[in-house]
Amino acid sequence: MRKIVHRHLGKVVAGAAIAVAGTAVMVGVTLPGTAGADDTAGGTAGGQSAQQAAQGPGEQGQAAVPPGVVEEAPAEGEKGTGRDPLTDDEIEQAERIALSRQLRTSGEDVDGGHGPQRLGVDLADPEAGELDDPDAPRRAEATFYDYRNDTLVTRTVNLETGKVERTGTQQGVQPPLTRAEATEAAKLLIADPLGAGLKADYKDATGRELTSPDQLLLNSMVYRASPGAQPAALDQCGEHRCVRLFPKVKNGSWIDARSLVIDLSARKVAELDR
Repeated sequence: MRKIVHRHLGKVVAGAAIAVAGTAVMVGVTLPGTAGADDTAGGTAGGQSAQQAAQGPGEQGQAAVPPGVVEEAPAEGEKGTGRDPLTDDEIEQAERIALSRQLRTSGEDVDGGHGPQRLGVDLADPEAGELDDPDAPRRAEATFYDYRNDTLVTRTVNLETGKVERTGTQQGVQPPLTRAEATEAAKLLIADPLGAGLKADYKDATGRELTSPDQLLLNSMVYRASPGAQPAALDQCGEHRCVRLFPKVKNGSWIDARSLVIDLSARKVAELDR
């Protein structure tokens, strides 16, 4: 099986450890005004000890300053003000309002479930006429990816009125992948024949079978088609949501899977031409 998938996939990337030796250097420092002075034992020319000279007025004879105390962050309120980041309550509110019944019914997420895939909720920019208005309403932009038709859906929610003010749809736009999408890509790769090299390398590194994405640490990036640089199976990447994975054994080595691309929209795995 390793020959079928060209074991170039299955090369564990080894890191080189570099030991750095540090040398401590003793530096002699002379306090200003003391060079050449007729110092008494333990004292300066003015009759003060070096420690007393270094202390400011009123500090001599005082106890040492106690160590600092780290205070807990104040409790987060339900609502922010102005350009404060969205609170957890505001994020939940925006997502609930943006995800209408129609969108939940018609949309599809990364693993084929009902409703589009949630990508994120961010504070929206103020309107042109509200830049200097301290009482301008706070708005949130909720973004979703609908795998049913490969569409990015953006909804602007007014958090004060609780209404969707704008809805935008775009195709061919691929924002960064979420953790859920990277996990689904790994699941597809593990189940595919082209994932044999990944599984073999995992077993070489750990002595255990790779059966679940939970056994890996996953980094990922969106892959877009480049004419002539990939097989025809990946020509739609960019219109489709496609992923390159950079898996790592937990507490272990990286595994080279750069030659493989997972098309989440088509739920297929392909190998890049070389």
